[in-house]
Amino acid sequence: MLIIGIAGGTGSGKTTVVQQIIEELPQGEVCVISQDSYYKDTSHLSFEDRVKINFDHPQAIDFHLLVEHLEELRKGNSFEQPVYSFVDHNRTKETVTIHPKKVIIVEGILILTNPEIREMFNIKVYVHADSDERLIRRLKRDIAERGRDLEEVLNRYQTTLKPMHQQFIEPTKEFADIIIPTNRYNTVAVDLIRTIIHQKLG
Repeated sequence: MLIIGIAGGTGSGKTTVVQQIIEELPQGEVCVISQDSYYKDTSHLSFEDRVKINFDHPQAIDFHLLVEHLEELRKGNSFEQPVYSFVDHNRTKETVTIHPKKVIIVEGILILTNPEIREMFNIKVYVHADSDERLIRRLKRDIAERGRDLEEVLNRYQTTLKPMHQQFIEPTKEFADIIIPTNRYNTVAVDLIRTIIHQKLG
């Protein structure tokens, strides 16, 4: 089993890179786990209090559960992954069954901040994009998919996203084996990752 960690700032293009890697691999051999599924359960808080949570801080992530789940996959076991709602700022009552595969891709902005998780990755990738580009992508996504308004997204970007990126996310570049700039379709880096995967899978 090969476990790949793909990190990078919000709107950096992580999902695109994941899709590019998956495209060339045999169906049924890859499983993608998103850090977004592992935001801590906030059922004990009111909606007003949940909205105030800093979701771009490592403390918002249930890394303990993520480690537990990755260990289950390594043992060849399936697990029930939480489903998170960005509208309610909380986990839903639903879960998704994740089965062990030859390649596990874990993606999320904060996954390289946790030493225990980092140790589990065979390959660590950091996707880099210009901050203006990331803001534009984040604006489009949050307004279209997450029911946010422009003022709310801009305010969150200035007060939370940008400082958290500078404090926690950008510094994790140093842990990466491969850094991918996504201001263009980066075929060389993606091909390199695919080659490594094929070699490891043999």
